[in-house]
Amino acid sequence: MQKATRDQEDLGRFGYAQELFRSMGGFSNFAISFSIISILTGAVTLYGYGLEMGGPLEMSLGWPIATLFTLAIAASMAELCSAYPTSGAMYHWAADLGGPAWGWFTAWLNIFGLIAALAGIDYSCAQFILPFLGLPLTPLNLFAMLAFILLTQTLLNQYSVKLVAWLNDGSVTVHILGVLVLVGAVFFLAPKQPVAFLGEAVNSNGRSPYLWAFALGLLQAQWTFTGFDASAHMTEETEDPRRRAPWGIVLSVAVSGVVGYLMLIALTLAIPSISQVLGAKDAGGNPVPAAIAVLQLSLGAKAGNALAALASMAMWFCGLSTITSGSRTLYALARDHGTPASDWLREVNATHGTPGPAIWMMAIAALAAMAWTGAIPVVTSFSTVALYVAYLIPLILTLRRDDWRKEAVWNLGRYSRFVHWVAIGYTVVVCFVLVMPPNELAGRTLVALLCFLAALYRVEARKKYKGPEWTGRRH
Repeated sequence: MQKATRDQEDLGRFGYAQELFRSMGGFSNFAISFSIISILTGAVTLYGYGLEMGGPLEMSLGWPIATLFTLAIAASMAELCSAYPTSGAMYHWAADLGGPAWGWFTAWLNIFGLIAALAGIDYSCAQFILPFLGLPLTPLNLFAMLAFILLTQTLLNQYSVKLVAWLNDGSVTVHILGVLVLVGAVFFLAPKQPVAFLGEAVNSNGRSPYLWAFALGLLQAQWTFTGFDASAHMTEETEDPRRRAPWGIVLSVAVSGVVGYLMLIALTLAIPSISQVLGAKDAGGNPVPAAIAVLQLSLGAKAGNALAALASMAMWFCGLSTITSGSRTLYALARDHGTPASDWLREVNATHGTPGPAIWMMAIAALAAMAWTGAIPVVTSFSTVALYVAYLIPLILTLRRDDWRKEAVWNLGRYSRFVHWVAIGYTVVVCFVLVMPPNELAGRTLVALLCFLAALYRVEARKKYKGPEWTGRRH
């Protein structure tokens, strides 16, 4: 009771009442970010993309590079999370460090990035579930399954924070045990390439020079390493958030990096032929995801189906957590009158302690995004860039002043500014690379979104939105 009172009083310093149920422990806070990162979603879904761009070397070198630099981003964000333990996360960080307008744009980039990520995650889930059910991958079947998946995730988010936390806890077990089983099966049962195969720099797409294709292939890892800010979005529902939420951010990236690397190395060593894997099709002539093809060719059809079932389960957990995270950002912005229909979007169910309208809006927007684009590469590249720009803005703004660091219980000490500079530099590189061909549509979409947001801010938001009430008053 004393801890709950302290956390409530701490939130009160930011001018907010405790409306959401504070029922998450440290492990559950870590689990939600780990579930959104979901190595069995990102790494499996885009395994073929990474293999096509950079070959085996992409898997053996690209993943650890992305892990190392993403850890720098995560550590920098963890410091900010400790200083600002509110549901708005990057929105509140940017608003306090740079002003209301910076916070508003950051919030919307985060929201749209999570909407696009949710669309890609659940559409991929539908693609993996339908063959398992013996149903053809027709556009109608895919869209219907996508809608059903979103409905189940939305209802759970609407009616129980605690149940969502339990499911995310279970997701950690599914991911780690699933990967260990997969790795064990490959190492003990499948024919394997020599270790030297991991160093082969193969560009099956024909792009040159190879180094550029390798950089483009980092999309596989960077799309996987998104969403770890979820731990920050759940601070108002986490006990002792100034300590536990930062660890949730950092550990979710670190554990995903290690476990994901084991999986990628195992899959890559089991490749019988790169051309066979990239060109694999099912009996109906539909392309088979490359990771599934590896297991089908090396261990048989049953192994491929088992991975499909495991991956679809992980994707469902990933989508569940993405709705949770995105709805908290939308709720936080609406609470400060920064959205259209803000009085409705800020409503919290008195019985369940969940922001129901924000939860449903996330699901409806994801369904609309997938109906509009109809292509996973578009939503994955856009979501990655939008989210990393949302990460980048508050990181750059930290360079303007240092007084926020005294609030950070979890901190990097004298290495703080150096780690922030590394994080900023790498994020800029990632955002640049991921809007280059063949992902230029992501860049054009981002520019169009920024123009739309600028117009919306000028016409409507600037008149009624003044930023978080506490902004600028605590320093």
